[in-house]
Amino acid sequence: MIPRHAFGKGLLGLGAMSLVFLLLAGCGGESTGKPSNSVASPEASSASSAESAATTASSGEPVPIKIQLSWVPQAEFAGFYVAKEKGYYLEEGLGVEILAGGPDIVPEQQVANGTAQFGVNLVGSLLSHIEQGVPLVQIGQIFQDTSMVLVSKKASGIDSPEKFAGKKVGNWMGGNEYEVLALLSKYGLDPMKDLNFTKQGFTMDQFMNGDLDVATAMIYNEYHVLLENGYKPEDLNVFNLDELGVGMLHDNLFVNKEWLANNEETAVKFVRATLKGWKDAIANQDGAVDIVMKTVEEGSSSREHQLTMMQEVARLIQPEELPAEQIGFTNQERFQLTADIALKFGVIKNPADVSTAYTNVIVEKASKGT
Repeated sequence: MIPRHAFGKGLLGLGAMSLVFLLLAGCGGESTGKPSNSVASPEASSASSAESAATTASSGEPVPIKIQLSWVPQAEFAGFYVAKEKGYYLEEGLGVEILAGGPDIVPEQQVANGTAQFGVNLVGSLLSHIEQGVPLVQIGQIFQDTSMVLVSKKASGIDSPEKFAGKKVGNWMGGNEYEVLALLSKYGLDPMKDLNFTKQGFTMDQFMNGDLDVATAMIYNEYHVLLENGYKPEDLNVFNLDELGVGMLHDNLFVNKEWLANNEETAVKFVRATLKGWKDAIANQDGAVDIVMKTVEEGSSSREHQLTMMQEVARLIQPEELPAEQIGFTNQERFQLTADIALKFGVIKNPADVSTAYTNVIVEKASKGT
């Protein structure tokens, strides 16, 4: 089943910590054949933008667009697959390629170097990259809340974050580690000294086999993998990051600022088609899962699991109180709270300039046509 700095006194600085975990993210796995994650210069990004614009103007063919996902194909990204399958992107004059992610892929770097025009990842990761000078801006908020938890077996006796000390704690890295690092910081734990903070694989096998004492899980995915493999809720300790005060916004949509400056109309078209895809996916979850299953590696996941994921994801995208016309918008207060948590627990060293980190202009324009 496919799942998926200075923190305080005596802890590593953000630059060194980021380097350590980017190295971890690139080690120990087989080559994925994905493009390099090295960050290109702004000049290279501008050249890519100019080339894209020229293609649009001269050929009249669909504008080639790539979106880099944060994980492998699954219902977490159903709206994009539905929009592509139903021809919504083509209706907007866009030829969209959806790039699978994984533990060795950092979407922010893929977008910064021009490998993809759009990226999906966690807001904490975006803020960290922006602080390091990567010219990115969020143009949409897909999930309206956090979706990450940590899990331990009740039999282990690890029933509080303080008890992570001396234990093996897993995370996928590649931008997924920031909330966990914030939690460790809150409880005064140095991930390099006080515990074994290690890269977690695609599956939950390490946790189930006892190779990990504490594992990272998405509530819509890996948590249900455990339940499907015989665990009962009462067998597990679930550490809710929101309840522990370090929960940040998750799946967003971001672009390179320099690309956006020259391609706003393309961005609006992409977002408009994507919003249609997500609304369709929420309205017809069975149909959306049928589409997603065409992209899922054979034998890696079941339709039942993907349908459960789709149900959970739909609630993250459109909570009960959120009107359909507000899907995709970034809530200023929630974004600011994420930035505050990121600062308080060392994900970023300086207060984020929220006014430049995200914009609702693109989704506002796109929503007028949906």
